[in-house]
Amino acid sequence: MRPSKVGVTVPARHLPSEECPQISQVLARIGEKWSVLIIIMLAERSRRFSELKRAIGGISQRMLTLSLRGLERDGLVKRTVFPVVPPRVEYELTPLGQSLRAPVSALGEWARGHLAEINAAREAFDRREALEADKLSREWRGVPS
Repeated sequence: MRPSKVGVTVPARHLPSEECPQISQVLARIGEKWSVLIIIMLAERSRRFSELKRAIGGISQRMLTLSLRGLERDGLVKRTVFPVVPPRVEYELTPLGQSLRAPVSALGEWARGHLAEINAAREAFDRREALEADKLSREWRGVPS
């Protein structure tokens, strides 16, 4: 009698092919470097553009604008313009954006908790690559190892 393989593997989940590009676009938006930081900043409270720019080190005004517009387009961020002089604009997460708080926070905590391991792996990789490059360079020049 042959052993049954029923229950040994998990059946693959197949996404309808027309959904793949859409899901890919959503994941690309959420996974963008600046989007994650913006979501984290707005998870606490609404913020003004200049406040976001100061808090997110290294982001240019143009990139912050593009990122906020993309998040707004996807329904994750709400932009409110207050009719005062000078105009005041605030950004906040929508309910859909708020639903990203837990996954984004979990991802951030995972990264923070594994920084030492990731840095060690990077250093080991870079050392191996440098040794390999040196070995190849010696071979090309005909120098014995």
